[in-house]
Amino acid sequence: MAYTIYLSGEIHSDWREQIKQGIADANLDIEVLTPITDHDDSDNVGDVILGTEEKPFWKDHKAAKINALRTQSYISRSDIVVVRFGDKYRQWNAALDAGLANGLGIPVIVMHDEALTHPLKEVDAAAYAVTETPQQVVEILSYISKA
Repeated sequence: MAYTIYLSGEIHSDWREQIKQGIADANLDIEVLTPITDHDDSDNVGDVILGTEEKPFWKDHKAAKINALRTQSYISRSDIVVVRFGDKYRQWNAALDAGLANGLGIPVIVMHDEALTHPLKEVDAAAYAVTETPQQVVEILSYISKA
């Protein structure tokens, strides 16, 4: 069975590449969608396209709205959303993505280090699976892809 997955969340490590490589290595029929992961491109898209803002709030607001066009479109096209929470930065957008997916009835797989189990207990409770590594995500995707 073919799946489309969206990889949301932390952008400061190579977890997306690990999952993509695992999918390729397992020869799974899975399309992978992602947000813009270049931090500067994501943060500056509003200013670049719509013009520079004097106040940081409006710069961030415009960028968030433009990025949400991609995110919401891709999440709504997905069969599964994988949300990674890293420990270096607070990924509020990842929590929003998990909530959006849940609201659309799209299953969520959460990935984070064990140290984040308590702060993310509500997010984890809404997930279909809670993982710690990209390999665990790939193993789940392999399992559900079996004929």
